[in-house]
Amino acid sequence: MDKGIKATDEKPLIARARDDSTAFVQLYRSHYDAVFRYCVHRLFERAKAEDVTSEVFLKVVENIHGFKGNEHQFRNWLYRIATNAVNNHLRKTARRNRLLKVAREQVNSQVADCKESAEKLTLLREVVFSLRPRYQTIITLRFFENLKLTEIAEVLGSSPGTVRSQLTRALAKLRKVLAAEFTARLSSPKSEKSEVFENER
Repeated sequence: MDKGIKATDEKPLIARARDDSTAFVQLYRSHYDAVFRYCVHRLFERAKAEDVTSEVFLKVVENIHGFKGNEHQFRNWLYRIATNAVNNHLRKTARRNRLLKVAREQVNSQVADCKESAEKLTLLREVVFSLRPRYQTIITLRFFENLKLTEIAEVLGSSPGTVRSQLTRALAKLRKVLAAEFTARLSSPKSEKSEVFENER
């Protein structure tokens, strides 16, 4: 699926998947791309996202017998498992600094001819990683996966009001840090030019 995990008429398929491996494979193929994309948006590294996505569907295999909801709830259940898997990966491996380094290297190597854009993208990734895992989750689900606040609340086991306030705080922090960084970077060349001008006089 290209546009997130769609809640189609999958309820009979979900029921069969509890005991039918063929039905489970259909579910896996239907939802793999969306789960993988979500993991990439959280981890910024395809190899690690592939590993975590595999962990997600292993958890699904282990727990699908206990799932009793409908197709919409199944989608949010997948996101919940993926969120826990990503957060556990970041927490257990303590690789945030290494991930940031990889992000810089990948951006610099792939868009060397667009240095300014690369720096902005790297900065955005760094700022996102500086947020609490819950804020990272909310931002990713809202702006990359296009989930509604009520759907994010279901994924996180929270209320829409709480999700709304946390999203507001996360965006405020993003704007504050990005604005400060961009201002600093824009003012630096001016300072250097002024100094050169003064020296020439």
